[in-house]
Amino acid sequence: MTIEITHTRREGTLIEGTSRGDGSAEILRLREYGRTQSQPFRWSRNLDCWYLPQSRDHATYTPSLELLAQRLRDAGFEVTLTIDNADRRSFSDAEKEREEKAEGRAERFGGYAASAAQNSEAAWKSSHEISERFAFGQPILIGHHSEGRARRDHARMDNAMRKSIGESDRAAHWTGRAQAAANYERFKKDPGRTLRRLDKLRADLRAVEKWQRGESAKGFSRSPADPELETEHQELTEEIAHWEQVIKDAEAEGFKMWSKADFTRGDFVLYRDTWYEVLRVNPKSVTIPHIHNGVGQRVVRAADNRHDGWTWTAPYDDVSGRKSADEMQQSTRAAAAEHQEQAQQAQQAPPIKKPVPAAETCPTSHPSPWHAKARRWALCQHAPEGRSTPATAPAEKANGQEGMALVLITSKNSRRSRKRALWAMTRREAQAVCGDPRTSGRSYMLTWTDRPGTEGADWEWVPDNGSHAPVLDELGIIPRREWTAAPQAPAEAA
Repeated sequence: MTIEITHTRREGTLIEGTSRGDGSAEILRLREYGRTQSQPFRWSRNLDCWYLPQSRDHATYTPSLELLAQRLRDAGFEVTLTIDNADRRSFSDAEKEREEKAEGRAERFGGYAASAAQNSEAAWKSSHEISERFAFGQPILIGHHSEGRARRDHARMDNAMRKSIGESDRAAHWTGRAQAAANYERFKKDPGRTLRRLDKLRADLRAVEKWQRGESAKGFSRSPADPELETEHQELTEEIAHWEQVIKDAEAEGFKMWSKADFTRGDFVLYRDTWYEVLRVNPKSVTIPHIHNGVGQRVVRAADNRHDGWTWTAPYDDVSGRKSADEMQQSTRAAAAEHQEQAQQAQQAPPIKKPVPAAETCPTSHPSPWHAKARRWALCQHAPEGRSTPATAPAEKANGQEGMALVLITSKNSRRSRKRALWAMTRREAQAVCGDPRTSGRSYMLTWTDRPGTEGADWEWVPDNGSHAPVLDELGIIPRREWTAAPQAPAEAA
């Protein structure tokens, strides 16, 4: 039987004419073929022949196939080798087929995930039903007639639970694969990625055109008479036209292509959800203050650069918006006015009555109410420690949890001589805000004090950019922007 080795750009590298057990599989599975000379051939049940992965839509490496043909001939096979790199399909047809296959994979992997999830649930229920027999902690009775059955139940329960865990992991795996396949087209046609892809393709096309003119490109030269150059030129031209159409479709749906003409020095650019002041306008990007300044900030100005003048470049394909200096100033004023209005409305609102903790009875001798937080008796002189206590609980003192505190923002490597204050609130509220993990980052954190010193000399108010508003809303805290320290109570006598 003759083994036929064929390669075209349309179909890839295929090997037909082999049979099971004829000795050809050992040669084809060697990792020494393909354009990288490190790929093995694989058997396809759909094609009913051997194929070389990732060989479609590419020119083959002819010496690799000649080596394979020689090895098969040395093993006693009759071999024919046919190579036609000019037979190809258009890029649009190839991309359409890839999208259809991605949809098929998403549907198929989704079925795998659903099946695995059902198996995991069934195994868990089986284990749970067996465990009901031991709900009250019945041990295995050694030597009893029930010992064998109990041990078998434990083994079945363990196996069922292990199967449930394994099927759950399998369901998670196939769910991820299905999601990736479903997102293939969306990620492939993302405008930012498409623009970067076009830059690379245009550079490759310029290199091919230089080689066709007999010039050097990418550090080496190729023969202008190489027929492969014409095929590569056609492929790159088709692919560039395809992705340019994708960009046109995105623009028709509202996508904005930013360029050097859209920005001037002093404007603000929206880069990764933070507004940065533009320091310099470049052909392919804008220079902005270093992104480390944007941690926890909504707007970063040139004067806010705290990292020794470090800068960053934001490429136009990753830019999301633009504002002039005047527009940014108006936006900042509007946000500050809105925040002040909300604070005034909160101050005018009636106070919310907090529920009083339920009273308990003195277990010693009197039916006096027990202050749950103070851990002492309010109307009698008994305490859990057997010592007399004052009648007023610490939580009700002026300098206790209801006393005023100032919330400050501190930054790593900060060179500021005065502390920066954000809000004034009660000590209890300050503890809740500063203890929330969302109010700290890599380079900053929130802290509080009830003795900040003198305003202007020891500390100063700084703008609130609203980045912590969700935390304050969730905790039900309405901060103030004015400081009035509560009088300190005299220390208690020992």
